[in-house]
Amino acid sequence: SGSKSECYTTPLSLTVSYRPMLGLICRTRLVTKEGHCNIEFGNVKYGNHFAFLVDFWTTFVEFRWRFVLFFFIASFTLSWFIFSLLWFWIARNNGDLTWQNPSSNHTPCMWNVYGLTTAFLFSLETQTTIGYGVRAVTPQCPGAVALIIIQTLIGALIHCFMCGIIVSKISLPKKRAKTISFSEMAVICPKKDFLCLMIRVANLRKTLMIGSQIYGKLLRTTVKPDGETVIMDQVNIEFMMDAGKDNLFFVCPLTLYHVIDKTSPFFEMAVDTLRKQEFELVVFLEGTAETTSSACQVRTSFIPQEIMWGYNFLPIISRSKEGKYRVDFSNFSKVVAVTTAHCAYCFHNMMGHHLPSINAIDNGGFEVIDILE
Repeated sequence: SGSKSECYTTPLSLTVSYRPMLGLICRTRLVTKEGHCNIEFGNVKYGNHFAFLVDFWTTFVEFRWRFVLFFFIASFTLSWFIFSLLWFWIARNNGDLTWQNPSSNHTPCMWNVYGLTTAFLFSLETQTTIGYGVRAVTPQCPGAVALIIIQTLIGALIHCFMCGIIVSKISLPKKRAKTISFSEMAVICPKKDFLCLMIRVANLRKTLMIGSQIYGKLLRTTVKPDGETVIMDQVNIEFMMDAGKDNLFFVCPLTLYHVIDKTSPFFEMAVDTLRKQEFELVVFLEGTAETTSSACQVRTSFIPQEIMWGYNFLPIISRSKEGKYRVDFSNFSKVVAVTTAHCAYCFHNMMGHHLPSINAIDNGGFEVIDILE
């Protein structure tokens, strides 16, 4: 960034499309592109595991669907079977079973319950309130009257709990996050007399995210003056739009930018040193879903190989002849080369800007699809 020959090159126009290839970007992430946290806990005390049972509702909601369905089927089937054993025991004590040869004037505790199979059917009909009219409790046995009350109440609790779990899983806010998409890469280029790092985010639904705000965290390993090494040191990265950084009008894809000034951690980086850095930029988007009024957070991350210096996003919003606005998502992650300084110091202290050399930003994860001489 010192001599003029190093700071100016001949501009070149090209369009680049991001196409990730296996094996090219293998650096470990804390947050995946889909927003999952890549972390595991070790040497957790046994007593802390009991906390998951105390907070059983959250534990059940976070179970995978296969386990939730297993517990759904098992809870009902097991409760029917346990109560069928109790009904069978009451019928046996009263001499209602077939092998006990009850007399013709014998009054049973339950009509048409004369074996374990019929006791199971009676238990199922009682708990699900089917009531076919064939089996019923008689006033002969007070224990049977008490048991039918107990089974009805317990069945209602199981029904409410399992249905609540399923509804909660279906309406989880992270499902809404699936319809919010970030660009696969970030770019660094000039914007209104500032050198900026920019990302693009889109809401794939027509319903809005109310009170949306976006911010970032730069994660990196730092060494303090006293020699202490801090793993995953977090630095705040502010993203904004021309209209501000809070309460985004998220009706169409937005391009947000972070100004690279002297207070930015990207200020000391340059086009030829960016890819040698060890950091991860985690971006968060938070808001409230308009339809369900549930809070939602979407996350993604960018590593140095996914930040393109000297490129800008292609426009994707146009207006049709009918007066409607149209979003072309085929250009969502496409970028075009623009005149950009080698480093932030050059941008702020030297007149004129330039494109980096192709070798400086060569990345196998990005494929050139069009070249204009």
